[in-house]
Amino acid sequence: MGKGGQGSDASAAAAGEVEENMAAWLVAKNTLKIMPFKLPPLGPHDVRVRMKAVGICGSDVHYLREMRIAHFVVKEPMVIGHECAGVIEEVGAGVKHLAAGDRVALEPGISCWRCRHCKGGRYNLCDDMKFFATPPVHGSLANQIVHPADLCFKLPDGVSLEEGAMCEPLSVGVHACRRAGVGPETAVLIMGAGPIGLVALLAARAFGAPRVAIVDVDEHRLGVARSLGADAAVRVSARPEDAAEEVARIRAALGGADIDVSLDCAGFSKTLATALEATRPGGRVCLVGMGHNEMTVPLTSAAIREVDVVGIFRYKDTWPLCIEFLRSGKVDVKPLITHRFGFSQREVEEAFEVSARGRDAIKVMFNL
Repeated sequence: MGKGGQGSDASAAAAGEVEENMAAWLVAKNTLKIMPFKLPPLGPHDVRVRMKAVGICGSDVHYLREMRIAHFVVKEPMVIGHECAGVIEEVGAGVKHLAAGDRVALEPGISCWRCRHCKGGRYNLCDDMKFFATPPVHGSLANQIVHPADLCFKLPDGVSLEEGAMCEPLSVGVHACRRAGVGPETAVLIMGAGPIGLVALLAARAFGAPRVAIVDVDEHRLGVARSLGADAAVRVSARPEDAAEEVARIRAALGGADIDVSLDCAGFSKTLATALEATRPGGRVCLVGMGHNEMTVPLTSAAIREVDVVGIFRYKDTWPLCIEFLRSGKVDVKPLITHRFGFSQREVEEAFEVSARGRDAIKVMFNL
């Protein structure tokens, strides 16, 4: 189990044992229950954090519906949630840079720091990663959790706890921009205007991209993208046969400018094929979304144009930059938070229903 809490105490909860710390447990398909959550002892380099803001991610909804993502299978009750921020209530004896009362954003992955990936600086690829709400590790939708102090980042005045929780999805966009080499001379195409596509748009702007186009099948999401500063927002279909015509419309929407980098934030055969065809020779495509496990795409055409294809897995060393983007005003995530809920059984169930429904819901946030 991760630092967040000890193993499932569902049997104790069923027996009526009362504990102060409560959490939202995924207990079966489409079933969440608020039940007691026993915290582990505070280690010398840990902090105990009272959660104040926790967002719902698409992966949370997927676990709720399917009890698995790829080879990660929920085999026993698990506390959900990983996008979070809170207030420190207690620090371990060895913690010097944080104190009780500090407001912090939490990076949710605990790596081993011993393997070749960790030692090489790519700790997000650690084989022994313990990540909030990735079975069998518990998440953070709870009153309190225990977490390593070095993964808790102090929020400056003027940055809210909700914004702190948004550092997690924003980190995906930041890591994608880094992997793709987005900068002041980079025209960017973003496939998908869901929550990750929209934070990728904000991150690309913060990295200095002068022109950003975004595409989606949903006009409402495209309207949100326009309000966030997209230079072009193009509605497309889900039909693969429309890709060639849509590539022409995307290029025209950017005034005929070359597309240097494409970020596929959807991860379907159609979206990746469109990204590969739209990107200029010598450009780069970054696969961010994971809509399909297997895809059929025109790789030969991309290869002869030397279009590089890279992927991302979560993020690494992004929280300081995300917090600075928020502090400086280079990134404003507040418009993405569309729905807010408290922490009761009824509200937890309703919040996940709203998030799963989509439509006008972008980021659903719990205020604990």
